[in-house]
Amino acid sequence: MNSSEPLAYRIRPKTLEEYVGQEHVIGEGKILYRTIKADRLSSIILFGPPGCGKTSLARVISETTKYKFYKINAVTSGVSDIKKVVEETQNFMLNPAGKSILFIDEIHRFNKLQQDALLPYVENGTIILIGATTENPYFEVNKALISRSMVVKLNPLTEENIFTILKNALSRKDGLGEYNIKIEEQTLKKLAQISNGDVRTALNGLEIAVLTTAMDSDGYINITDEVVKNSIQERKAVFDKNGDSHYDNISAFIKSMRGSDPDAALFYLARALKGGEDPVFLARRIVICAAEDVGMANPQALVVATSAMQAVHMIGMPEARIILAEAATYVATSKKSNASYLGINRALEDVETKDTGEIPMHIRNAPVEGMKSLGYHEGYLYPHDFPGHYVEQQYLPDKMLGTKYYIKDDTVE
Repeated sequence: MNSSEPLAYRIRPKTLEEYVGQEHVIGEGKILYRTIKADRLSSIILFGPPGCGKTSLARVISETTKYKFYKINAVTSGVSDIKKVVEETQNFMLNPAGKSILFIDEIHRFNKLQQDALLPYVENGTIILIGATTENPYFEVNKALISRSMVVKLNPLTEENIFTILKNALSRKDGLGEYNIKIEEQTLKKLAQISNGDVRTALNGLEIAVLTTAMDSDGYINITDEVVKNSIQERKAVFDKNGDSHYDNISAFIKSMRGSDPDAALFYLARALKGGEDPVFLARRIVICAAEDVGMANPQALVVATSAMQAVHMIGMPEARIILAEAATYVATSKKSNASYLGINRALEDVETKDTGEIPMHIRNAPVEGMKSLGYHEGYLYPHDFPGHYVEQQYLPDKMLGTKYYIKDDTVE
């Protein structure tokens, strides 16, 4: 056993049969399983959270393909590295197949120029690209590369998946099998649980626990719940304010408030705060939701949300979490009406696409006396001069008469 290599690296699977998890794409009979088995792989981009098995899947492919396999990391590599791979691939003496598989880890780190350098060789089949990224490739990867690749989304591993991998690590000789380790299954399950779908975190935690725990008098390394807790410290955060999960989390937060679920709203708010999201940004989202989704059903929601945004700006964290929670739950539990939101969208569409006519003369301003003689302001009826402060008169242009933009719904009192 090469003890200088991390446990997560040593026990990476070499065959599809050893690979654990991602059954939705790599299960027997699935398209990716069949193409790897038949060595008929086309370019693919794997994306998913850290520790879900992207690099392990690439290693399985490297062990099963007949093509020459190259691996580079986008953080430390550039166009020259791509050109070197292409030159070797096109050299018949070095590579009679005339085709290679190039695995690029963290492909989202490649800039446009670097990604463009790949394109002609992916297009003509010289390079079969396997890109791995934690970011949504539709945002981060060249659209031309996306169109020539199969995009495969990998999910966080389940607790059962990670538990299985941890058990394998304890029994394998290239893992921790040569140590006398005593650990309850329940403790191993807790380790799987607190890793939040990241098997690398779980394996690193297990390895640290083993290597930093002294043998007891019976010659065993006894791994308890407390040892595991100290080896990982705290549950790994699943929210990255700079990544794809930023968009997913804020979307879920807004939809929970819109859907009148205060518990879900608080949950996604907590995730955002734990991930380091800007509290003022969160407050602005609440203000928008108050106007868009609560609207005239409870106009006070906009007042509460705006006050909360100002308070968050003045106070900051950690107390700002209380203000955000109050505003989010107020918006979530308010009656909902999007009549104003829909109304302004309809009006904007008409203004942009139709000949809407002229503003009626009687409601135009006449700041200069001579303008009245031209008909400006002539015939205007001042509503406050009439009973109930209302009088029937035309406001819309002639061409728009009868158009309804604000359609009051039954949630608005």
